[in-house]
Amino acid sequence: MSLCVSGKLPLGSILRMSLARNLLRLSPLSRPSSGSKGLVLGVYEGEKGDGSVQFTNAGEVFNNSTSGRLKEFLTVSGPVLKKGRSRILYGLHQDFPHVVVVGLGDKNAGINNLEQYDEGKENIRAAIAVGCRQLQDLEVPLVEVDPCGDAQCAAEGSILGLFEYNELKKKKKTVVTVKPFGSIENETWQKGILYAEGQNLARYLMEAPANYITPASFAEIVQQALHSTGEKVKVHIRPKSWIEDQQMGAFLSVAKGSDEEPVFLEIHYNGSKVSGESPYVFVGKGITFDSGGISIKPASGMDAMRADMGGAATICSAIITAASLKLPLDIIGLAPLCENMLNGSANKPGDVVTAKNGKTIQVDNTDAEGRLILADALCYAHSFNPKAIVNVATLTGAIDVALGSAATGVFTNSDWLWEHLRQASIVTGDRVWRMPLFQHYTRQVTESQLADLNNSGKYRSGGACTAAAFLREFVQVPHWAHLDIAGVMSNKDEVPYLRKGMAGRPTRTLVEFTAYLSQERQKS
Repeated sequence: MSLCVSGKLPLGSILRMSLARNLLRLSPLSRPSSGSKGLVLGVYEGEKGDGSVQFTNAGEVFNNSTSGRLKEFLTVSGPVLKKGRSRILYGLHQDFPHVVVVGLGDKNAGINNLEQYDEGKENIRAAIAVGCRQLQDLEVPLVEVDPCGDAQCAAEGSILGLFEYNELKKKKKTVVTVKPFGSIENETWQKGILYAEGQNLARYLMEAPANYITPASFAEIVQQALHSTGEKVKVHIRPKSWIEDQQMGAFLSVAKGSDEEPVFLEIHYNGSKVSGESPYVFVGKGITFDSGGISIKPASGMDAMRADMGGAATICSAIITAASLKLPLDIIGLAPLCENMLNGSANKPGDVVTAKNGKTIQVDNTDAEGRLILADALCYAHSFNPKAIVNVATLTGAIDVALGSAATGVFTNSDWLWEHLRQASIVTGDRVWRMPLFQHYTRQVTESQLADLNNSGKYRSGGACTAAAFLREFVQVPHWAHLDIAGVMSNKDEVPYLRKGMAGRPTRTLVEFTAYLSQERQKS
């Protein structure tokens, strides 16, 4: 059996190179053909910093199965693998013609208080994603993955790392099936699969073209996905006539600018074993395409506004995942779905519209439409006597200026909600950051020339804060949080285990958040 490594061996002594060839029978012509099985293994940086190899449990098992050849090869083939780096081996084991070894960094890495995430978990996700992608590039259809001591994170890294939206392309990447090496920790692995698939559903909805994901088709996709989780779900796809009956004038004012009919999507997951228990209500902004309306956006980059329904995509995907996990709590998801376009009926700057709660709104900026549709949805959310309301929206470019893609901005009136969201984000690595809800910002949206409120802040500065202050005018519950996800809507190269494109963030944080809530409910 022969062995080789991708790339060039580092310059070293002739003796070491000779030893490697003789011991491991290295042959650059021995690479197996595509279509076989692959393995991704993790290694930690040596504790002494002497270049020694420190295997995971799975790595140790595999090394023993090769009579120590894996360790010997890694020792002589180059420097120790640093965090996120990889090395591809061929012909090392008859069951695994392709083996990718990935660097996990410091074995003792944990919660980094400055970074506000669990560094060890993030290292696993990133490393496993690198290994799986390399094997996908080699057209390997079946990959076993080292759980690396945290099977959930390993599963998340593999599924998130392999996802790519290619529905409309003739040339597609190899479909890769992943499973844990030796079926270790299979239950925990499956949990990671569900978390990652939930985020990938949000990525799919956000990435697809706006002529494919209309309000109606969005609702149908969510309905199908939710019904596949079991019997404890209900879906109501409310038509325009229902929206009119609910007197959602702010929502309708945005929708009337498009030929696409608006839809109000209402989904229920009834996981609680206690009948009549108050639910948690998630509300998501569902603008399936945002041109800006009369206050039209610049042409450059406008195509990305197909993802302006990211709030609806993430809350629906999180509820679908919660249902798949059978979490013991009740959740309701509300998604006002429409396009923000410009025709002869579209909102005009200076128009005044009336929200469901009777408040009038002066629309000075038709591109600040998200807060209009959310206003009516938030009013409706109160009809369920909720324990808490969490709304999610790609609401403002200002949050992107403030936080970039590092974290979701959270505006909340509840320290309890904030702490649960923060703790969840540390676990998932998809971070949140608390933003102010000062009266300073409220005054900037309540001083309006023609109406009770203005949908545009009095000043240019603090745009994310004035948008949150506007939404607060439609909230009466003591536990409410607004998540502005405009900054995390897409990924370039910031998150190493996500490919370039729409990110589906913060779906996993929302799922972990609901898991925390369910655990808290069981303890009480």
